[in-house]
Amino acid sequence: MSSPASTSSSPTAIVLLSGGLDSATTLAVARRDGFACRTLAIDYGQRHRHELTAAEYVSKCLGSLQHTTLTLDLRVFGGSALTDNIAVPKNRSAAQMSSDIPITYVPARNLVFLSLATAMAEVHHASRVYIGVNAVDYSGYPDCRPEFIRSFAHTAGLATRIGVQGEPVQIITPLLHLSKAQIITLGTDLGVDFSLTHSCYDPIIRNSRTLACGSCDSCILRRDGFAAANLPDPTPYATST
Repeated sequence: MSSPASTSSSPTAIVLLSGGLDSATTLAVARRDGFACRTLAIDYGQRHRHELTAAEYVSKCLGSLQHTTLTLDLRVFGGSALTDNIAVPKNRSAAQMSSDIPITYVPARNLVFLSLATAMAEVHHASRVYIGVNAVDYSGYPDCRPEFIRSFAHTAGLATRIGVQGEPVQIITPLLHLSKAQIITLGTDLGVDFSLTHSCYDPIIRNSRTLACGSCDSCILRRDGFAAANLPDPTPYATST
């Protein structure tokens, strides 16, 4: 799946690509579905900035037509452990992760990201926007719920030229109802190299290497997902080095 699809023979899709395993699998699904993909990553001032480098690698490896990194500094607002001087929660149980909206939630992030991806879709005549939101292992984020996706798609149809002309962009969420283990299995089957991806919210730099902390919510979900899928986890964790 390394060669890009032809623009002359394939419809175009925009894929929001963070560099994590969910978005990498989503890109692989979009390519499997026959789309020529343009990927969009957002540099929003996140502390786990290594994911932006990972997104570039994943986009190239999975044969995207073009990768774009858009800068939108959400540190101006703060209000999240990912964009402010707030500690990232560590070693939380599954019950704790599903009981509230964590401080790693970035206010309205997916609302903003989907709006940008929809604008990009209009410009490139893309019929679909793919996003790797997940309502199973979703860490309590309200902007990963199916009701939000349905509402956004309706609003985007009202707010865009292509929408009022009767051809609204479709928002595709192929991972919405999958467990992390199922996502990893799907990605593996589609040829995703998960060693290129990065999920950690609070990475550690050691001897010029970027290591996953191993104890933030994202690391726990990732590690447990590989274990449940009975597949080797290629992630370099600081806790195991």
